[in-house]
Amino acid sequence: MTDKQQNTGADTTATHSGFVALIGATNAGKSTLVNHLVGAKVSIVSHKVQTTRAIIRGIAIHDNAQIVFMDTPGIFKPRRRLDRAMVTSAWGGAKDADLIVLLIDSERGLKGDAEAILEALKDVPQPKLLVLNKIDRVRPEDLLKLAQAANEAVPFERTFMISALTGSGCKDLMDYLATALPEGPWYYPEDQISDLPMRQLAAEITREKLFLRLHQELPYASHVETEKWEERKDGSVRIEQVIYVERDSQKKIALGKGGEAIKAISTAARKEISEILEQPVHLFLFVKVRENWGNDPERFREMGLDFPK
Repeated sequence: MTDKQQNTGADTTATHSGFVALIGATNAGKSTLVNHLVGAKVSIVSHKVQTTRAIIRGIAIHDNAQIVFMDTPGIFKPRRRLDRAMVTSAWGGAKDADLIVLLIDSERGLKGDAEAILEALKDVPQPKLLVLNKIDRVRPEDLLKLAQAANEAVPFERTFMISALTGSGCKDLMDYLATALPEGPWYYPEDQISDLPMRQLAAEITREKLFLRLHQELPYASHVETEKWEERKDGSVRIEQVIYVERDSQKKIALGKGGEAIKAISTAARKEISEILEQPVHLFLFVKVRENWGNDPERFREMGLDFPK
């Protein structure tokens, strides 16, 4: 008996399915929340802002519903071409969804980007939910004030208070989504957790390890692409990836003294990719300088972003 049959009790039970766009300011916790709700790593997480660059879909089954979460890039005031592409991608994801979830960092409240997002949401027609994250760090009375202020700005269908890190409040959110989405067949096979190709997911994992290791020294000047993927007869996979940076000085940082940094990044990425694939992985990383890659249309296509004019 499948999980679906166990949860619904019978095959004749009506199924629900749909797309839920998670939007919010940078570092509100969207990727952490998607990973928790899906129950697996589908989106990279970093304490560094603007980690997610393109829309990543994580697929969760809850009761008789298939919920496709669209983890969008954090919305902020863009300065560079890449910034504009990321923000455009986020709002595009929202407009394509059946339902929109606005995630607010309770500690930061409605300051800055969050306030601007609320203003922009007034013109978006889809049903909207408000989710206050990191509630364990804020006094209850302050949470209530925050919820009231946000609901006065935008008519939300419901408000949920959660901790994406611990999972507190997440079941209530999933229960609601499972019934709020339209009735209809599921979009993806039952065991699929993401629509991201493994080559791209592997590159995202390496990019996460790069950020975690070098977030101070190598801000946003790096991009990772999987160039070769070879399934070997012994059941292992050989993966070759290129880390693109913009200057020779950044290449030296990525490599580290005696190759120490690149070895650590490779080891961490290989371990996680191997766990996801459930097979041995041989990972080879190369660092190449590509000046001004942030203005290269081909790099944007690799990231799943439209190149802004």
